[in-house]
Amino acid sequence: MTNLTLKPYITEEKLQAKVKELGAALTKKFKGEKVVAVCVLKGSFMFYSDLIRSMETDITCEFFGVASYHGGTSSSGEVKVTLDLASPVEGVHVILVEDIVDTGLTMNYLKGAILSRKPKSLTTVALLEKPDALKVECQLDHVGFKIPNDFVVGYGLDYQGYYRNLPYIAQVQNFQ
Repeated sequence: MTNLTLKPYITEEKLQAKVKELGAALTKKFKGEKVVAVCVLKGSFMFYSDLIRSMETDITCEFFGVASYHGGTSSSGEVKVTLDLASPVEGVHVILVEDIVDTGLTMNYLKGAILSRKPKSLTTVALLEKPDALKVECQLDHVGFKIPNDFVVGYGLDYQGYYRNLPYIAQVQNFQ
């Protein structure tokens, strides 16, 4: 196990309040519609599960596995698909749920992959966005928090597979 020094960054209470706010906005937009929520694995699973439980509409769930960090602290820029969608999304509203958008490369890749499957609409939701880290323009429909270009863990976000289980988001202060 790695021994990082962590500084609390976004509390569990702030995260849950933001999730409820995002869930209410998505409920309003999609009430009564056929919707599939796509979780981007692995980092989004905690945010995704809280978000879909906060939405008051019928939804189905899908999972899209991608890797771009490959164990490091910044995106490699290379997106590797580790799990594809199990069901078609043609003709349905898709909500794409991502944990963090930093370079924009992964999200743009995911948007292209989903749009090529001809959904009725595509709505993107990211818990965190790092505007200062963007390498390409990347439009997002809903963002929980905009943060500086700091490395963060917790609430699904990891460092070498660890720290996903934290109920809050922490800023990494050092690497040992």
